[in-house]
Amino acid sequence: MDWATDGPSWPNREHSRFVDVRPHRWHVQEAGAGPTILLLHGAGGATQTWRRLMPLLAERHHVVAPDLPGQGFSRMGTRQRCTLRLMAQDIAALCEDQGWSPDLIVGHSVGGALALELADHLHPSGVVGINPALGAFEGIAGWLFPMMAKLLSMNPFVPLVFSRIATSERRVAELVASTGSEIDDHGIALYRRLASDRSHVDGTLAMMAQWDVEMLAERLPYIDTPTLFLVGEDDGTVPGRVSREAAARMRNAEYQGFEGRGHLLHEEDPEAVVRAVSAYLDRLAPANGDASPRGHVSNQ
Repeated sequence: MDWATDGPSWPNREHSRFVDVRPHRWHVQEAGAGPTILLLHGAGGATQTWRRLMPLLAERHHVVAPDLPGQGFSRMGTRQRCTLRLMAQDIAALCEDQGWSPDLIVGHSVGGALALELADHLHPSGVVGINPALGAFEGIAGWLFPMMAKLLSMNPFVPLVFSRIATSERRVAELVASTGSEIDDHGIALYRRLASDRSHVDGTLAMMAQWDVEMLAERLPYIDTPTLFLVGEDDGTVPGRVSREAAARMRNAEYQGFEGRGHLLHEEDPEAVVRAVSAYLDRLAPANGDASPRGHVSNQ
């Protein structure tokens, strides 16, 4: 997508800016003051996924949300750094460059796995995974992502073909519905804009082609970072059992389920997610003996 044409109508655009930290050019949104919360979106999404949640969090917190490399308005400097480990390294470098020391890392789906991987680099007080992708995708995404990633490795024109097919509002609505979530027409339209953009599709497929969550899954019993999983019980993409089993294997993890919600829990019910995130961060502060924020006031 092009910022000159798409930026003026992008959600929370007044908080957007671009940052060059090698090897990528990052689109980031930053708002609010207080303890710092880093938001990481899932595969195929971008900062638009936080359109309703970010302003609510920013009432009490300093909130930072980047587009992952190659997705949304962020541009990849290299296609070879889309593994879980290398993407975490690059996000950590972005945070260091900007002086962000997150008190809490909140990640949705793939972003949930990134949040846990990033904990080794940024040492936050805690991590919140919203329907985190800590296992294989199911439903449409379970066969679509692997198939498209495999095709991408054979034919570089796959993103162009997919982006043309995905201009159908009906197809995008069907894909969103398969996640078990119901979101408004504006949300559907934003996903349609993303899915119809060749560069965004290419970035998403490059990440899925290199996705390697197995090593993280093996390390779960050794992760000490306090972790909260917020899960829509009707998730058709990453079943709730994935997070329940992960929480049971971890030393300091909790599971909170939401009946009647799907994979896009934070878009369906941002108020409930904000309450859960804020309450969790408040609980973590006394345990650390310091309720003061580790981050800084937004310069926006």
